[in-house]
Amino acid sequence: MTAKTFFGLEELLKEELLAIGARNVKAVNRAVTFEGDKEILYKANLHVRTALKILLPIKNFRARNEEDLYEKTKKVNWAKYIDVDGTFAIDSTVWSDTFTHSKYVALKVKDAIADHFSEVFRRRPNVNVQSPDVLVHIHVSQRECILSLDSSGESLHRRGYRSEQRQAPLNEVLAAGLIMLTGWKGDRPFLDPMCGSGTLLVEAAMIASNTPPGLKRKFAFMNWKDYDRRLFNQIFREAKRNRKEIEVPIVGSDIDRAAIDISYANAERSGLDEDLRISKNSFFDRKPIGENGIIVCNPPYGERIGKDIEELYRKMGDKLKQDFSGYDAWIFSGNMKALKYVGLRPSKKIQLYNGSIECRLAKFEMYKGAKA
Repeated sequence: MTAKTFFGLEELLKEELLAIGARNVKAVNRAVTFEGDKEILYKANLHVRTALKILLPIKNFRARNEEDLYEKTKKVNWAKYIDVDGTFAIDSTVWSDTFTHSKYVALKVKDAIADHFSEVFRRRPNVNVQSPDVLVHIHVSQRECILSLDSSGESLHRRGYRSEQRQAPLNEVLAAGLIMLTGWKGDRPFLDPMCGSGTLLVEAAMIASNTPPGLKRKFAFMNWKDYDRRLFNQIFREAKRNRKEIEVPIVGSDIDRAAIDISYANAERSGLDEDLRISKNSFFDRKPIGENGIIVCNPPYGERIGKDIEELYRKMGDKLKQDFSGYDAWIFSGNMKALKYVGLRPSKKIQLYNGSIECRLAKFEMYKGAKA
């Protein structure tokens, strides 16, 4: 199987898959390959925080051209996976000099599947792009092709708690990855002083309470012919039983009232609102929430570098030095120049991407008694 993720989160994802019992786990670029049975497939979708998709390969082959791709796809016994009265759709990822248009590749795969059914059954399943019973993924790397079933359906970042958001919200998988990269496990106070729509807060609460990220959503494998409802229900019940109380404060604030209202709504939908403290407040008016806490935040960085951004980051550094002795501050930003205005030497910098924007997750250690 293959679990897809963001650049920089591969090792985290590998560790998560090992923790649920996956075998032969190997990290590759923006993905992790692994082996396991149906139970592992279900657990990967339900439990793993840093995966975007879980794909189950069903056929590997080499294709010379589009016609060869069509013929080899048509030879697959698609009735094993798709009901003739059901629906399907195609998703494609293409990195190739031979196959230059991903949509055309998807079209050829769709035609091959439809023609397979027409020849065997004299009728065919319908295409439903919005909510198919079975989602087929075709991955092409030069001429190497992998046909897979997408066991997740909607991307796994869609946890089911966020229907409202401000502009450019942080992806939930990326937010969970940022927190996990800090090493925080719910064992010290957590503060996001620029919380926006609250994604980091909710993901932190889910980590601290051992709440599976997939607890409030459905998965594509539930439509598969071999879906084992009893097995999934057993895994689901066990996951709910293993949740625990949060023992540290998880606090967020923002100067934008609309953002705070959205944070409240998202927290409420997550079912973890009683474990979060969210308020309208400027970072520069905040005080620490206990000793030896951690700050994780995603401040504005914009596409251009202006005096306002430089001043914001300078004030953030001053605030950290003044009031947050004993804390670790992790700042996630796509503005490398602005990060320098924090005025502190980062002890760690991790390269990541937010969409197409190259970013850094920078760690600043605020030693007790130090005035850096």
